[in-house]
Amino acid sequence: MARSIKPLLLGLAGACLFALPACDAVNFPGFSKSPSERAEERAKVTDPVDTSVPPADTTDPVTQDPEPPATQPDTDTDNDTDTTPVEPDTSEETEAPAPSQEDIVEPPPEPTFSFMSPGDLIPGSGTGSADEQVYSPDMLFPVETAPAFLQSMVWNLGGGVKGGDQCAVSNYAYPWRDNFCEKRTSDFNTPTCPQSRVHLGQDIRVGTPADCETLRRTDAADRKLHRVIAVEDGVISSIGRYTVTLRSGPRMYRYMHLNMGALDVEAGDLVAAGDPIGYVSNDFGGTPTTFHLHFEIRQNLPGTAWAFVPPYRSLVAAYARREGGPGEEVEPPVLPASADVLIPPTDFIITE
Repeated sequence: MARSIKPLLLGLAGACLFALPACDAVNFPGFSKSPSERAEERAKVTDPVDTSVPPADTTDPVTQDPEPPATQPDTDTDNDTDTTPVEPDTSEETEAPAPSQEDIVEPPPEPTFSFMSPGDLIPGSGTGSADEQVYSPDMLFPVETAPAFLQSMVWNLGGGVKGGDQCAVSNYAYPWRDNFCEKRTSDFNTPTCPQSRVHLGQDIRVGTPADCETLRRTDAADRKLHRVIAVEDGVISSIGRYTVTLRSGPRMYRYMHLNMGALDVEAGDLVAAGDPIGYVSNDFGGTPTTFHLHFEIRQNLPGTAWAFVPPYRSLVAAYARREGGPGEEVEPPVLPASADVLIPPTDFIITE
């Protein structure tokens, strides 16, 4: 059986050798395509596939976020929808440094009293001195603690010209009014006034209307309600019937109408600023005046030696220091044209 098959196979092989050109037309399994097509398929199978970069069309829109578009400037001012994250502002959380004393601006203090301008006397009472100079810039106010009101004792209520009651409420009110250079019938003069026969100092009413009533009811020797003090360091150079004079360097101060029976000083005493001198009263050499302190300043002036100078501005400055607040300068009241100007009687003698 084996011998019979072998010759057959050999015969078939030989036959094929003569039929090779026809073998291309025989469709064996896997040989249905041309050699060139089969070569392309083999190349596809054998070439390695680069899988490091996935094809562009295989991106998964669900699992991979698309790259955000470039931010464009927002020019819509009516609908600001900018959602760009903003860094938190921590500047407010930083504690600001405490201001220095130089940076603190204190509000100006409130006025504690008011006063009219120097030389602005009661109409008809004389021509005052408008001198603004503070002749004694460091002096104390001569009344220790009580309220004080600078005004005329002759031309206000209770005075010899106007008459009325010296304890009237209207006498104990601001503003202050100068009465240096006020008219007098006695021959009192100073080169610092624009006229002769003048008042040489400043009158100071002290306390309240109730205090005035108390003094009026008290015996003259016992009037010790309002203390008067030395305005500067110095020496008590003289004491008269109703005057006390304090000499201090280039100035002399004269106090009038104290309770002369209750003085705290004697002539020749050395005193320091603030030392007691006496008490406000109305002593006037046997002729009483209103309850007040008359205060004078005399100073050496070039070419005039000792001269009475306006004490008004010095008193304003000293009172402001005592009260711990400034004074407020105000305009005098405007009087109607029909207002009567006080005229003293022809036989009235003004000596105070």
